[in-house]
Amino acid sequence: QAQLVESGGGLVQAGGSLRLSCAASGRTFSRYPMGWFRQAPGKEREFVAAINWSGDITYYADSVKGRFSISRGNAKNPVHLQMNSLKPEDTAVYYCAARTFTTRAATAPDEYDYWGQGTRVTVSS
Repeated sequence: QAQLVESGGGLVQAGGSLRLSCAASGRTFSRYPMGWFRQAPGKEREFVAAINWSGDITYYADSVKGRFSISRGNAKNPVHLQMNSLKPEDTAVYYCAARTFTTRAATAPDEYDYWGQGTRVTVSS
């Protein structure tokens, strides 16, 4: 039973930073493309960042470019998301996800087949 579990969320003031991690169990995700998505109250789930199998190619939503950085980790924690210069509009539940059937990164939620349960990020003004 493969599983992803996000961690690192919490309450932070605007302008602060958080580093999200995604812990894997049941199988190795370290060489699968992975992504981060978020869902704010009353909003649809949206793409945040993605990284390919080797870590050489990354994608970011326009809203987080220059502030967030996605990176590969290891078998225990295959992906991280460094979040800097946080804004109140970044408040959401953040999900990590994996694609196990390809080496390419993707930006659409339906391209991912494994998901964590989310970690809550609240940015105060």
